[in-house]
Amino acid sequence: MIVRAYEQAAASGLPVVVAAGDPEIVAVVEAAGGRAILTDPDLPSGSDRIRAAVDAIDPEGDFDAVINVQGDMPFADPGLATACAAVLHGEPACDIATLVAAEADPSDRANPDVVKAVLALKSNEWGEAERQGRALYFTRSTLYGDAPIWRHIGVYGYRRAALNRFCAAPQSPLEKREKLEQLRALEMGMQIWAAVIDEAPLSVDNPADLEAARALV
Repeated sequence: MIVRAYEQAAASGLPVVVAAGDPEIVAVVEAAGGRAILTDPDLPSGSDRIRAAVDAIDPEGDFDAVINVQGDMPFADPGLATACAAVLHGEPACDIATLVAAEADPSDRANPDVVKAVLALKSNEWGEAERQGRALYFTRSTLYGDAPIWRHIGVYGYRRAALNRFCAAPQSPLEKREKLEQLRALEMGMQIWAAVIDEAPLSVDNPADLEAARALV
């Protein structure tokens, strides 16, 4: 699965490195011709792992942004990484970029495994909503009303300075309550912007997802 996720990310044309806390994962990626780096297995979050890997790969700070595509999304479109990069490029005030998709099922509204994003979508000069906007909140809780439900996709683009600042901060109260680390950034006053994509990629979070993924190969 990790090799397929690597290959999908590499198809974006961006430089790709797998950051792993397990030497077996590093060995599998390298055997497939990819690049991987071993990080401390006891790091507290995925963001900390990304920071550790980037600091090891690019200690001079030549890259000012990094995109995190999670290894549990083996069918993620290569365009997801570039979509995050485009948000960072187009929104100077954006600290962290991410992605959302419209709800695929009405049950998403009440499903705690589906992280929902509350967005303030930008409007163009004709007053029409654009396909990206600032994220005001993320939650696992049920959202009520007839407003669109935006399903959060776990792909992040960080400005390097924002990643360093984020990882240096302690866990926040909302982060602990919702078990969503992006809420730490919002409580810190950082801006998270999200681009709307057409469809959420399959994320392998449980045995049923794994079987669904195997059926697609």
